[in-house]
Amino acid sequence: MSLTESGTERRALIVVDVQPTFCEGGELATEGANEIAYRVAAYVAAHRDRYTTVVTTQDWHIDPGEHFSETPDFVDSWPPHGVAGSPNAELHPALADLVPDAKLLKGQYSHGYSGFDGADEHGRSLTTVLSEAAVTAVDVVGLVESHCVKHTALDARRAGLHARVLTDLTIPVSPAQGEEAERELRAAGVDLRDSSAL
Repeated sequence: MSLTESGTERRALIVVDVQPTFCEGGELATEGANEIAYRVAAYVAAHRDRYTTVVTTQDWHIDPGEHFSETPDFVDSWPPHGVAGSPNAELHPALADLVPDAKLLKGQYSHGYSGFDGADEHGRSLTTVLSEAAVTAVDVVGLVESHCVKHTALDARRAGLHARVLTDLTIPVSPAQGEEAERELRAAGVDLRDSSAL
């Protein structure tokens, strides 16, 4: 019996920004991100029954202001990426068989680091999607740990949800940024787990 079937917990999986724009060959690539996309796809295929709801998020930038720059500092400004309507802003091909319960687009006119900044085709925020499914806990995976995964998990905690980041299903931009992100996550009460230990 799964946790959701037992009635003790209603958990969502949030698949953050698994898009070609963040993978090797993309506009804002992190080495190893393509492998993460395939790991996430395999995990969802094997364990979807663990979750009440599966949600995807995508950077979908139209005019995000200072988030884009021709001379980015890679802290507050970045090269153009996740451009709305472009092939690299679509979900990664590895997720072709994943049919999410909700698909949220974020960052149209802002940086949109957190999945909680987005909305689905019906205009529902992530908070609304999770509330309507009576979700009490979330697992967060995807790209990248040091940025959008981190911000999504932190916002889940702020929303009063139990949050885990599955560390083998995400990757930071750099080891140093990953260590800093994990310090922030732990300090906020986010659990960091390898999916094999669940």
